[in-house]
Amino acid sequence: MKIDRMIGILSILLQREKVTAPYLAEKFEVSRRTISRDIEALCMAGIPLVTRTGANGGISIAEGYKMDRTLLKPSDLQAIIAGLRSLDSVSGTDRYAQLMERLSAGASGLFEGEPHILIDLSSWYKESLSPKIECLHGAILSGNRVSFTYFAPKGESRRTIEPYDLIFQWSNWYVWGRCEDREDFRLFKLGRMTDLQMGASFKKRSAPLPDLSRERTFPDVYQVKAKIRPEYKWRLVEEYGPESFCVQPDGTLLFSFGFTDKATVVGWIVSFGDGAELLEPAEFRGDVLAFAEGIREKYLES
Repeated sequence: MKIDRMIGILSILLQREKVTAPYLAEKFEVSRRTISRDIEALCMAGIPLVTRTGANGGISIAEGYKMDRTLLKPSDLQAIIAGLRSLDSVSGTDRYAQLMERLSAGASGLFEGEPHILIDLSSWYKESLSPKIECLHGAILSGNRVSFTYFAPKGESRRTIEPYDLIFQWSNWYVWGRCEDREDFRLFKLGRMTDLQMGASFKKRSAPLPDLSRERTFPDVYQVKAKIRPEYKWRLVEEYGPESFCVQPDGTLLFSFGFTDKATVVGWIVSFGDGAELLEPAEFRGDVLAFAEGIREKYLES
């Protein structure tokens, strides 16, 4: 892409006193004429580039304008690399790695050592997730509606949205867009979407940013207390943090946390088998018993 190439050219010029057009043409695998157009575009953008011909000629940034080349330390660049690699982990391409290579051209001295931060934002369903991200990303850039089948706890439906943002939050990918059915902005989980189809273009409107706070997205409707066996301490630490429980004199764990809905409470307690006992809300104890009895009857029948 032209913008990637121009950023790469600017990066090289910030790291070197002077470069030649043939060098840039070879580096970015384009013609010298294309490099000349890129240089003109950079000048029009307000970056004072100086071009000199002759044996010692070349392209450089005007004296006094050049940024401090130590602005980005090796640790800063390694962090950028980690971030760009994480995007490749879900895109199914190496486009961001290629962009980083262009950005780092001429700055090899700043990339000493091996990367020590590796981020993989993909999931077990990467093969189905990556095409969704690519489709939605393309629709956001081009301003096209997207329709899809959505599977939610309340049922299955066909939705059409004006997509505005892709979001990675709570270990999942979401798209933020204006739903035509609801006539309002909604957050949709990509894992619940199938049969994506790009539709007609739309005129982008002023879009509010989603409130991704836990209080707004997962409000504490029910305060849950439960007694958990000590062998499940690892699970409480992993799922809700070490502050979610305290150790009792008998070694059991007194768990306390807020939940959004009853079904999640019941399902979570039952997932421990006989390793957990729900204390509060007391009225949910009957639901846990009914859940367990239903499983028992099903297996007795078979």
